[in-house]
Amino acid sequence: MEFRIDGNPDYGQIRVELRPGDRIVAEGGSMAWMSAGTDVKIRLLGGLFKALIRRLLANESLFVAEYSHPGIGSVTFSPATPGSVAHRRLEGDSFILTAGSYMASTPGIKLKTRFGGLRSLFSGEGAFLIECSGTGDLFFNAYGALVEKEIEGSLTVDTGYVVAWEPGISYSIRGMGNLKSTILSGEGLAMNFSGSGKVFLQTRTMGGIAGWLSPFCSG
Repeated sequence: MEFRIDGNPDYGQIRVELRPGDRIVAEGGSMAWMSAGTDVKIRLLGGLFKALIRRLLANESLFVAEYSHPGIGSVTFSPATPGSVAHRRLEGDSFILTAGSYMASTPGIKLKTRFGGLRSLFSGEGAFLIECSGTGDLFFNAYGALVEKEIEGSLTVDTGYVVAWEPGISYSIRGMGNLKSTILSGEGLAMNFSGSGKVFLQTRTMGGIAGWLSPFCSG
């Protein structure tokens, strides 16, 4: 299967070239356009229980769509929010995504919902994560541009800017100093990463844009 990513960093999308035997699974509602004759199967990823967990706890679609073509065709996917789309090749390893970042993958990738810890319940960015593992191609998206940060030691990031990270990195969720600083700084909770590896960050947050728009939406 061949693919290309167009439109980065502002309006990224994936174009996948399908040949006989190729399949790709994508988040429900992400298909933008496709070739005539493309076969689409709608299914629950991992069965009903796992799909419900992903929907209720990780803000992912209940259904996913699997695309294939009997000959040669193409299908293009676009995320719900404007920003960058990224590719990650897994070779039996794993990769951690925050809720809402998963976009598409080849059938060899398994998705598992993970609890992010009690403090993540109050982070405002969702308490659950998506652990991606197996062998194949994984696509994910960011709101705004995507920034890769190489960690050798530690890095503190506002929870809203975290998209993904490599499994060799550990993290904790904490306030910005003491309770008073956390409340008055306007930053809320942050994720403190430690170890060696990469963290993937986005340059905008949905919470930030919603707060900015709020005064203009009042009647």
